[in-house]
Amino acid sequence: MSVHALGRTGLPVTRLGLGLAALGRPGYINLGHGDDLGPQKDVATLEQEAHAVLDAAYDGGIRYFDAARSYGKAEEFLASWLQRRGLEPGAVTVGSKWGYTYTADWRVDAEVHEVKDLSLATLRRQVAESLALLGRYLRVYQIHSATLESGVLDDREVLGELARLRETGLAIGLTATGPNQRETIERALEVEGFDTVQATWNLLERSAGPALEAAHAAGLGVIVKEALANGRLTARGDVRPLQELAERC
Repeated sequence: MSVHALGRTGLPVTRLGLGLAALGRPGYINLGHGDDLGPQKDVATLEQEAHAVLDAAYDGGIRYFDAARSYGKAEEFLASWLQRRGLEPGAVTVGSKWGYTYTADWRVDAEVHEVKDLSLATLRRQVAESLALLGRYLRVYQIHSATLESGVLDDREVLGELARLRETGLAIGLTATGPNQRETIERALEVEGFDTVQATWNLLERSAGPALEAAHAAGLGVIVKEALANGRLTARGDVRPLQELAERC
């Protein structure tokens, strides 16, 4: 799999990356997630299975890996895998995110799985946690699910701290979510100071397309998430005409 630069960051990434949201915790929204994991959902078993997926991805040529503080033990599993493989920092590009705190305590039936808080205090706490686990492997750090309503793109304290982190060598990005992804990305381009943007784009949700094109033109690295609509555009999904189109593409 060919390697390309992630926008103006210059970081080496492959066209396909591996997101760890479904690998770092026992409960997730992907269709069939519970069946994929099987009956054993203890931490040791999920770490072993996450390592197997990471091995397959790496052996298949993938060099970009995406985690978040709210993905359960995803960062921890990724860190232990990187150490087991003996990979040097720079052999892969690792991105993570701050803004959500995982609260399910490894329970699939938890009423609340994560809590969103895009405050300065959360940023400082979570970047320290991410760096403690991933160290020099961490190259991209993103606001998790930025929206206009959250006010994070107008929070001077948060933006100042992100600028300081950027000066240390971290590429700073944001992920967009919700029905106003396009407007959120456009606002981020106005604010400046971002190196990457990640947004949902698939055959069912294309609204962010023009804003992602503008971000790419401005030199940002563009990362597409939920390209298969959390499984809806796969063989187990329920969108047959679009699924067949996706297979032809």
